[in-house]
Amino acid sequence: MEENKQGEADFVEAVMTSGEARLTVGVFGTAPLYLLENAGELHVSWDLATLRPYLSVERLVPRVVARTLTRQHRYTSDTVFDGVYRLTERASAVFTASGLTVLYPEPAEHVLEPRTLRPGVDPLASFDRLLTDVVREAPCTTGCMGVELSGGADSGNVALSVKATGFPQVHSFGLLVGGTSGGPQRERRRAYADHCGFQDTTVPAMRYPPFCPGGVRALRRPHDPAGAFYQEAFDALRTQMAVRRCEVVFTGSGGDEVNAHHSRTSAELPSPEPVPWLGPAAVRARTEVNEQLAPIPVLPVPTLMAFGMHNPGHLRAGVWPMSPLAHPRIIRFMEQLPHEYKRGKALFRERIRSAGLPDAVASPAEPENFLTVLETGLRRYGLAMLDTMLKESVLVDLGYVDGKALAKARKDAGAAPVVPDLLCDVLALEAGLRSLM
Repeated sequence: MEENKQGEADFVEAVMTSGEARLTVGVFGTAPLYLLENAGELHVSWDLATLRPYLSVERLVPRVVARTLTRQHRYTSDTVFDGVYRLTERASAVFTASGLTVLYPEPAEHVLEPRTLRPGVDPLASFDRLLTDVVREAPCTTGCMGVELSGGADSGNVALSVKATGFPQVHSFGLLVGGTSGGPQRERRRAYADHCGFQDTTVPAMRYPPFCPGGVRALRRPHDPAGAFYQEAFDALRTQMAVRRCEVVFTGSGGDEVNAHHSRTSAELPSPEPVPWLGPAAVRARTEVNEQLAPIPVLPVPTLMAFGMHNPGHLRAGVWPMSPLAHPRIIRFMEQLPHEYKRGKALFRERIRSAGLPDAVASPAEPENFLTVLETGLRRYGLAMLDTMLKESVLVDLGYVDGKALAKARKDAGAAPVVPDLLCDVLALEAGLRSLM
């Protein structure tokens, strides 16, 4: 993709010279790039599973395993596999006869504090123009344009800008979460799709909860151990995108982050929830979770990490994901915006109201969530997978998980009204590692 404005390109640049190969990526990180050196050859892919012949579950990076098991995820060139690196945003990888080296960029500059609006400035009109301009820069397609439509304010604002561009063929896609929030979510999605004139497709997420039969984990289909909790449901949704020849899909990723109220100079990460089944190897590695971190990126760190989990699945389906709310121009605009416009996503919700949609759509009393889907997957299928793991486990054998403590957690979970969601982390990591053996 060509660069439209300096510093806003989504690209991978390869420069080959005598005795050296250099790869550099742009600010977006839409698709992760994994690299490893083996027998004097450089192997590169956006899909970690394609590097399977060179991966070994006996050679894991302890601090990455500890991060995963304790939900202390960090943006870094580290991956769970020793010798496999992720090329983070604006970074370069240099490959020579001496091996592979990853070079981090300088930290990105950001607006540290909101600014006062000039008299007469209409932030709603400015945001409307800016977001629509960003959406309009999408690459041309021969198939359809798609919009991931959850029913929330983030994807709703993206949908309004897609409508404003006048793209000729637009489909909307969404997972229906079920549970108590399922009915209102369905109504909000229908309101957006009707207002924008989209051809809408839905997939009930409850049919594809985590660890369900026929899903990537149950089948042990090779996949990234760091994949999303709800990969099975999103895989089903991506299948529908492919059926409808969707080549570009707009997502609402980044909306939470650009509306967050925090200080870039004194931000503190929340304390992790205790994980009682950590083994000695993970306990030792917890002291290293903040080592080897990438510098401050242009895009929010959670957004980039979400890209790494979700976007390879889109690419496997032949769909290029675009997240306008994570565009550098949007980020800079939102960083400068006074807090009252971001608190509770006030500006986003006002734009939805100004488009003529009802307040129940703009400011729902109960936003959609996947908690029921997660509980269903853990209860119906995860506990049985946990029983198998207690008999034979990579993580237990390597000392990252305490088998006795995990067995106690399994017994307690069977009698508990709600299965602890932390079990999803250990099960997903175990399933991912075994899929690559």
